Amino acid sequence: LWVAPPTRMDEAQLKKEGVYQTFESLTQHTEIPGCSLCMGNQARVKDNATVVSTSTRNFPNRLGDDADVYLSSAEVAAIAAKLGRIPTVEEYLSAMQGIEPASNDIYQYLNFDQISQYQKSVGHIALDTILKE
Repeated sequence: LWVAPPTRMDEAQLKKEGVYQTFESLTQHTEIPGCSLCMGNQARVKDNATVVSTSTRNFPNRLGDDADVYLSSAEVAAIAAKLGRIPTVEEYLSAMQGIEPASNDIYQYLNFDQISQYQKSVGHIALDTILKE
């Protein structure tokens, strides 16, 4: 299991919810936020590995030499991580029945402009300065 939050904002939210600590207890492979395995930047998977990834790209050898990479939703990736393999349709549907009742608590869209930490860090930048560049 490799965990690489897409942004620092996502990492902060996962830490706030206690989810990131759960990931850290499950794997030694927690990466800094941003493109990691999806670009082969910090690390690559073993040769000939089978990977379920939530990244947006699937080019040959991108994650590792001769790796079979399957792009998926976060839900499929989580179920695959739990099972240690790609789930069957039945396994997926069964797991989703457990997720659906809590969907309002699970799913949220993170907006940079609505998080005070990020508002403070960019609040001094004038928009017209950015637009001139």
